Formats: sequence, structure tokens, C-alpha cells
Amino acid sequence: MSDRKPLMPKATAVWLVENTSLSFEQIAEFCGLHVLEVKGIADGDVAQGIKGLDPVTSNQLTRDEIEAAEKDPSHPLKLAEPKVVMPEASSKRGPRYTPVSRRHDRPNAVLWLLRNHPELKTSQIMRLVGTTKPTIAQIKDRTHWNSPNLVPQDPVTLGLCSQTDLDNEVKKAARRVERERREAQKEAIKAGTLLPTEETTAPPAAPAEGASVRPAGMVKPKGVPDERGETPAEEEARVFAKLKELKSEPESEPDDEDVTESAGEEGGEAKGG
Repeated sequence: MSDRKPLMPKATAVWLVENTSLSFEQIAEFCGLHVLEVKGIADGDVAQGIKGLDPVTSNQLTRDEIEAAEKDPSHPLKLAEPKVVMPEASSKRGPRYTPVSRRHDRPNAVLWLLRNHPELKTSQIMRLVGTTKPTIAQIKDRTHWNSPNLVPQDPVTLGLCSQTDLDNEVKKAARRVERERREAQKEAIKAGTLLPTEETTAPPAAPAEGASVRPAGMVKPKGVPDERGETPAEEEARVFAKLKELKSEPESEPDDEDVTESAGEEGGEAKGG
């Protein structure tokens, strides 16, 4: 069965019930109706006053297709191929139509959206409420002719938009804000003005055993050794090395004055002898 349906389903069903011997199931499937609804048409309980539409003269069915379906109750009716191909309907939505009785409420709805959802763009407010960009700018700048009398009102309660449309626009705006925040954070990291969140929120690492703990933000100057306490083994090794150096030093030589005095004493003994 084709996805296409006849132009006037009930009127076509009325004609098929009155002029053919097709089963209710065949007519219901072709017209997109319920079987009980087709049975109600046959009983006169449904579609009273509706004039039947001949699908043959409107080029929706052929005589051969109707005769084949009458002979075989399991044969589904198929729409005839159209002689003129109609273009597919565009999915782009036009500007929202606001009834005349609701148009005076649009400024109040705009004020409510500006206060409760400042992340919405002007184009989103225009789609929701059906207003213009200058009107939104005037309400935002408090230059609207009726600014003192405006009262924020939910556009959903005013009937200007549905809750589904409002939720979709708010979610879209939230995704856009989050995307812009991430891009700004990446740019700041590249410029070196901001550390990544993983580094700023990570817990500090535990210091190694025996290492000195330096306060955060203090950097050791270059060329200055790292000051830390000596372990008992290192202290013992340093003392033994110092003692070894003292034992290996040569005995000190006598001063020049001592040498002169001893030479004089030896000369006097020689003369006396």
C-alpha cells in the first residue's frame, strides 16, 4: 500500500461504500480510516450529509484497480500515479501568526523572556512570540512607548507559544552558551592566562619520602641546592670522612724562628768546646 492517501478520505469512503462491493477493511486501509468508522458510514451513523467523491473521476483510482479489488478481498487498493508531480512541502517554518486578540500581550511576554531567559537570542524570542526585532530592542532599552505599564507574563499562559517550543529554544540557547564557554576557555589556555580545570581542581600530590615540602607558589631559585634534613646514615658517613681527612694531614713543619734559635745554640756549643 502506498503512503499516499486520497484527498478527501471520508467523502471517498462514502462513494466506495455506496458504489462498490469492496470490503470494509479494503476501504478503511485505502482511506486511512478505522474499520468501525467505515462500518458506521455504511450504517448511516457516520459522515451524515457528506457527499461522496468519485475517486475515478478525480484520477485517484482506476476502474481496473476497483474491479481487481472486488474480485480478490485481500488485494489492497493503490492510488493512481499523479499526472502532475507536486513539489514537496518545505519544512522551513514561516513567522508565527499571533491572533489579533493576543497581540497586545506580546510586549509582556517579551519582557518575561528577557528577565527569565536572558540567554535567548533575539531571533529566538522573535520565533516564540512573533514580534519584531525593533520591538524587542525597545523593551530591552526601556524605550518602548508602554514601558511603564508592561508586566512580565509567561508566553505559554498567554497562548503565544507552546511549552514544548519554549523548552526547545531554552535548551538550544543553553547548548550555545556552553559551547561558547568551552571555546573561550580553550583560547585562554592557549594564551597562557588560565590553567586547565583538571589542574586547578586536582588534589595535591603526596610528597616523596624524605623530601622537603615547599609552600605552594614558592619557587626555588636556580643554583641554590635543595635544603633538607640529613638522615642518620648520611651524618655518620660525613663524620667518618672528616676524621679520615684529619688523620691523613702531614705533621706541621717548624717555624723559621725555631730553626734560627736551634742553629744559634748549636754554634755556641761548638765555640765553647
